[in-house]
Amino acid sequence: MSNIRVRFAPSPTGALHMGGARTALFNWLFARQNGGKFILRIEDTDFRRSREDSAQGIVEGLSWLGLDWDEGPDIGGPLGPYRQSERGDIYSRYLQELLDSGQAYYCFCSPEDLQKEREEAAQEKRDYKYGGRCKALKPEEASEMLQAGKPAVIRLKVPLDDNTVVPDLIRGDVSFSNALFDDFIIAKSDGWPTYNFAVVVDDFSMQISHVLRAEEHLSNTPRQLLIYRALGLKEPAFAHLSMILAPDRSKLSKRHGAISVQEFENQGYLPEALVNYLALLGWSTGKDIDIWSREEMMREFSLEHISKSPAIYDLEKLAWMNGQYMSRLDIESLITLLEPQAHQRGWLNEDNSDFLQQAVELVRNRAKTRDELLDALGYFFEEVKQYDEKGVKKHFGQQKASTMLSEVLEIVSNMDSFSAAELEEAFRQRAQELKIKAADLIHPTRLALSGRTATPGLFELMEVLGQEKCISRLEKALVFIAKLTTHGPEGHNHR
Repeated sequence: MSNIRVRFAPSPTGALHMGGARTALFNWLFARQNGGKFILRIEDTDFRRSREDSAQGIVEGLSWLGLDWDEGPDIGGPLGPYRQSERGDIYSRYLQELLDSGQAYYCFCSPEDLQKEREEAAQEKRDYKYGGRCKALKPEEASEMLQAGKPAVIRLKVPLDDNTVVPDLIRGDVSFSNALFDDFIIAKSDGWPTYNFAVVVDDFSMQISHVLRAEEHLSNTPRQLLIYRALGLKEPAFAHLSMILAPDRSKLSKRHGAISVQEFENQGYLPEALVNYLALLGWSTGKDIDIWSREEMMREFSLEHISKSPAIYDLEKLAWMNGQYMSRLDIESLITLLEPQAHQRGWLNEDNSDFLQQAVELVRNRAKTRDELLDALGYFFEEVKQYDEKGVKKHFGQQKASTMLSEVLEIVSNMDSFSAAELEEAFRQRAQELKIKAADLIHPTRLALSGRTATPGLFELMEVLGQEKCISRLEKALVFIAKLTTHGPEGHNHR
């Protein structure tokens, strides 16, 4: 039995975003690769900002990605509770231990007192650190003040004449001078612990062996190590994952397409593709491979292959990767992916399921995401309401456009069989008779039938649309061209 135990410990103050999802994935891969345990813990002691719907969204996002956990708030486990808000008694015991040993003390300084200290430090142009005035209070003095109802926080006594070294499995040893720290707060005046204290108690009591988390937590780690050592607790191994930056190497934000996992799900991305993409944000085996199965990731994953350098977020690559996964789906799976939106748009009923399948087969290779696939299907199920503006100028604005579409309408109206092969033969024969290129017939026809200049093969498209729809749309396009000729492009809105 492996003694590897890792955790993902999100704060439920918002949605599950890409950085958090990658942290969860790397922890999950490390646990599964080593036969260990993956624990989910909800860090919800920020009572003002924590929301139950956020906690539920995080759980649902992880489940959608296929990242299962061995212990957690929903399934329990031997070392719970797995919500910080339910662990108050555990924190109190460890806080009392530090108070009893003299390594922590009550601080009764008011916010006004501390603000005055900050202002004095600013005037003297020095970094502010708590002056430690309450450190000298005798236990009986502190007890009297507490009994009198005076609010107090608890501070850790920090040794100032030493360094704290963080042994990091990715970055090597990172040293911090204790002189940088003051006697920092480990419990707030309401009795609840600060983040740094709670995470130490939780990780120790849940027997976490390795802490894999974002680089932004590296600066917290020396404080946490000081707490471990004050309590005499065994420390876990630490590994801090590099940042994810935007393509311009600025801080990643929503304007770069960094949306939540749930939003990617709502847009129809496949969880397998998102997991594959997340795995490659900072992890590489050196192999020139982009598409990894989950089993291959679990087999190959190791901390040694995680980069210290920032990972660059590339939404285009994610879309490409999603397209690779979509191309591997069978038609039934693609239809299942589309069904909710197809029903919502009124595209799908018991009479046209075969038509949907034919249309999907025709356009599937032109889409990288579900939403792109829905867009590519639009003109099969909805009448053309608008023609591509550049297409209108190029294919409908010429004098011969009406003549060309009239020729096509005659071809289509007189077809006894409406197969792609026979349509192509009829078009090319008519082009030969008219001594024109077949493209002169094909391009305006494509625009008339779809409103677009780029579609799958025209003749296959016509076969799926069927003769009746083709005739109707050709007639509509001829009316549009007539109005265009009369009023000009400025006099018509192309609808």
